[in-house]
Amino acid sequence: MPAHKLHRARDAGGQVKFNIRMPALAGVTGLAVLLAACTDRARIDELAAQVAELQHKAQVADDWVSVANLQATYGYYVDKMQWDQAADLFAKDASLEIAGRGVFKGQDRVRQYLHQLGEFKYGTLYNHMQLQPVIDIADDGMSAKARWRSLMQVGHLNEEARWGEATYENEYVKQDGVWKINKLHAYVTFYVDFDRGWNKAAVPMLGKIKGLEPDEPPSVEYKSFPDVFVPPYHYVNPVTGK
Repeated sequence: MPAHKLHRARDAGGQVKFNIRMPALAGVTGLAVLLAACTDRARIDELAAQVAELQHKAQVADDWVSVANLQATYGYYVDKMQWDQAADLFAKDASLEIAGRGVFKGQDRVRQYLHQLGEFKYGTLYNHMQLQPVIDIADDGMSAKARWRSLMQVGHLNEEARWGEATYENEYVKQDGVWKINKLHAYVTFYVDFDRGWNKAAVPMLGKIKGLEPDEPPSVEYKSFPDVFVPPYHYVNPVTGK
């Protein structure tokens, strides 16, 4: 049966006109329901897409906070020379590179390196404040990169007091839902005696630790203040894209 019928008739002036007679009311209702269903389906798809986008943004925000807390936790452990707790923050196949001392590969070697930095005892100051983060979470949410600045206060009572700064370019990995440090690279940009300041003298950047050979040589050759060096950025300019 046709969905509608076409009727021809003449009006009072003798002109031929056509009228379309719609099907029964049930058919009209069915069409209305169909159109409404199509509209609702499109709206549902639109809302589903919005929810998925919001869920992704919420997960990225949660990951950002987790990475920030992870790095801050590392800083607090370093402050008090709690080397085992700091090493536990690293992935099993992580790497560590600080100043010009070379690359140490694997969590066990990271732990060994950290223990060479001394112990927290009377008269020791070893603050490493973790500041100014730029954190980028990968699209799949399983890795991240971040740039940090560590402001350092290092000293031993009646011996020395020094200021320092290190710029970190770090990488992180999420394993079994837990974020871990996968690569820590600290570029020491300046190190100076507290009482002389950076306007009179600079302490040379430390090289290898005696008795502890790295697994690889330094990945970047550079010198700290008073030389000029800009640690490479992991990200592009957020405005220009360059």
